[in-house]
Amino acid sequence: MVLEPGNSWTALNIRDLWQYRELFYFLIWRDVKVRYKQTVLGVVWVVLQPLLATLIFTVFLGVLARVPSDGLPYALVVYTGLLPWTFFSTAVTGSSTSIVGSAHLVTKVYFPRMIIPGAAIGGRLVDFAVALLLLVPIMFYYRITPTRNLLMLPVLILAITLFTWGLGMWISALNVRYRDVGVILPVTIQLWMFVSPVAYPVSLVPANWRWLYFLNPLAGIIEGFRAAILGVAFSWGPLAYSGVVTLMLFFYAAHVFRRMERSFADII
Repeated sequence: MVLEPGNSWTALNIRDLWQYRELFYFLIWRDVKVRYKQTVLGVVWVVLQPLLATLIFTVFLGVLARVPSDGLPYALVVYTGLLPWTFFSTAVTGSSTSIVGSAHLVTKVYFPRMIIPGAAIGGRLVDFAVALLLLVPIMFYYRITPTRNLLMLPVLILAITLFTWGLGMWISALNVRYRDVGVILPVTIQLWMFVSPVAYPVSLVPANWRWLYFLNPLAGIIEGFRAAILGVAFSWGPLAYSGVVTLMLFFYAAHVFRRMERSFADII
């Protein structure tokens, strides 16, 4: 008896994913435990990573280079950009090797394979939630009052999660067949950061070049995070574009992943 994925666009198979939800939760919990097992600071590293990066950017770019921050505290501008970026970069990197790293499961047990990169991203989403809590004392220190823009935050979290899951599925499937992906990805992620509004606001980009800049889907999502948390105006056009690209990428990646997963066990 051979179990194979279907060929149709109903490849997501929500019922199948729901049936294996307990495995999904278990893999997320395993990912979190393995990463912080036998560490001195444990989950504190989740907060230290964006906090130390914020400190470095604030000193070298905010104080020395005097990068503009649109009248807002530069440290807060950077931290609100680093939150979604750190989640995205670590989740994509972790999910890219998730299929290869779970060869013992893929070759022996049947379950929806897209759970594996999804669990790697779910584990980073836990880290993101912990780091998000640090925003409360930082906003209190800078006397930033939340506005109704904060209601958009769950939508933006869903958007970047779907974008990351879609990209993670696609890259993890490619990495099974082409191990060069693992070499190219870190360089790509590093370069991607510089073309995303992480350490600077979008206003720094010349107006006549912004249409090209916002072709990067992460630019609209990260700028949306900043607007939701700091209460500034949303850029609805780039945000809508990012949402459309996210949905297209997610469904395309799911379709490609389902078509390629039949050969995972043989190649691994």
